[in-house]
Formats: sequence, C-alpha cells, structure tokens
Amino acid sequence: MLEPLVDTDGAPFWQYAAQGELRVQTCADCGEPRFPPRPCCPHCQSFASEWRPVSGRGRIWSYVVPHPPLLPDYAERAPYNVILVELADAPRIRLVGNLVREAGAPLDSLDPDRVRVGARVQVVFDPATGLPQWILERS
Repeated sequence: MLEPLVDTDGAPFWQYAAQGELRVQTCADCGEPRFPPRPCCPHCQSFASEWRPVSGRGRIWSYVVPHPPLLPDYAERAPYNVILVELADAPRIRLVGNLVREAGAPLDSLDPDRVRVGARVQVVFDPATGLPQWILERS
C-alpha cells in the first residue's frame, strides 16, 4: 500500500482524515480556504491559519483513466480513475482522489465509464488507512 508523503504544512490534513474528517487549511485573518496547505495565505500574506471542516460534498471537475504502462504498484489495478473534485462549500479548492464503489473499496472498484464531469460526489474514508476516497452522491 502506498502512503501519502506528509510534510509539516499538510500533516493536519492527514491527521483529520485519519479521524474521518475532511478539513482544509483556512487563513485565520481573511478567512480564505487554501489547498494545498502552505505557511502563508496567498490572498493577504498572513501566516495565521486554522483547519476548518468542510462538508465533503463536491462535483467532479475533471478526471483521467490511466492505462499501462504505469508504475508497477498501479499497473495491475488499471484501468482506474483519478478524479479532481471541486468542493461545494469551497469551490476554489480542488482535491485529487479516486471514485470508488464504497469506503475502503480498491481503486478499480468502479467501472471507469461511470465517471462523468459534473457528477456529484461525497467523501468517505477508507477504514483501513484513513485515506479520503469519493463515492457518487445518492440522490
């Protein structure tokens, strides 16, 4: 299992995810959310920040379906999807992930033909790893 590379600025994101919470770094002075996490606000240049919860709802802004040749750890799972999710309550924030059938399902658990730009999605967390994944929102 590949694990995310965790740096000092992004560590809280992964800590909250391990607890089943989706939070984004937000400027404590101007209130602007930002991702990826970084020390300074790109809007007001403040170094004050906090981690605010977001709903975990969004829409697929873009996606790709990689096919071999790929890195060996991924080649046997292909084809699978990689989606870019625009968050509903922070539309300037876009998170990369995978659309799966259910929490904890493997990368290739959903037929790539079901992925559509604009589809509404909801975050779930893999119970084994705590990593965020995405599922299609139920209407």
